[in-house]
Amino acid sequence: QVQLVESGGGLVQAGDSLRLSCAGSGRSLNNYPMAWFRQAPGKEREFVAIIGSRGVSTYYLDSVKGRFTISRDNAKNTVYLQMSSLNSGDTAVYYCAAKTRAGDNGSAALYDYWGQGTQVTVSS
Repeated sequence: QVQLVESGGGLVQAGDSLRLSCAGSGRSLNNYPMAWFRQAPGKEREFVAIIGSRGVSTYYLDSVKGRFTISRDNAKNTVYLQMSSLNSGDTAVYYCAAKTRAGDNGSAALYDYWGQGTQVTVSS
């Protein structure tokens, strides 16, 4: 079983940067591609970014490309999401998740392990 705990969220102003962390326990995250999703009020959960198990390949939601960077430190069993040039559209609860089944990276059903989420609020 994998436990994931996100941290680093908060209230920031438009244009600011923020780094989210996702710490894993219970089992190594090294075997899993790891992703970040987000859910804004009244909206469905949305895929943001994913990084391969070895940290080589990454893929991003179009609207965050060039602004967000996903990374991982397998020695620390931790995944990060560096966010810059934040805008009000980035306001959401951000979740990290471990992808356990092959398929569409954006399909939440393919991720068996989720954190509890961390709130990011961007004021304009």
